[in-house]
Amino acid sequence: MMKIKTMMCIMLLTLTGISGLFAQERDPRILVAYFSWSGNSRLIAAEIHRRVGGDLVEIEMVTPYSRTYNTCLDQSLRDLRAGIHPSLKTLETDVAGYDVVFLGYPTWWATIPMPVATFLESCDFTGKIIAPFNSHGGGRLGQTVSAIAKLCPSVKITQALSIHYGGGRTLGSDIDAWLTEIGMAR
Repeated sequence: MMKIKTMMCIMLLTLTGISGLFAQERDPRILVAYFSWSGNSRLIAAEIHRRVGGDLVEIEMVTPYSRTYNTCLDQSLRDLRAGIHPSLKTLETDVAGYDVVFLGYPTWWATIPMPVATFLESCDFTGKIIAPFNSHGGGRLGQTVSAIAKLCPSVKITQALSIHYGGGRTLGSDIDAWLTEIGMAR
């Protein structure tokens, strides 16, 4: 009889803990953070934010890359090769207060831009879920997801969303399908 009571208590505690996790998953605190040079990642981030809610923040450099495309490419490649992590403007929000971080960026040189690396290294993402999304001109995700995983080994990373440039007329349906796939559709 004592074994049965003990087992029942263990089961009750287990179920209570599990239901607490389900409650958190149903109503997570959401941050949509993005870095955008051309505006494509900004557009995608705004559409995701419109669908999932939460807070929307832009990852901004103290000294932005050039607005001239070829110069920007040269600067970003230089930073990548030298391992330079550019300084960022202070975010108006603390990542610690969120459960899920939707992280947007362009794919540059088959990886995340160095400002995104700075952001990932400057915050504690332990126990968080990162839902990556990118804009690209043909390189798709490249090695961006593995770069995020290397910088944030203690996070769960969802399936990533990859959008060609700004996504065009299918952007909304592409986002909706992705949100459904990762369990974040509302």
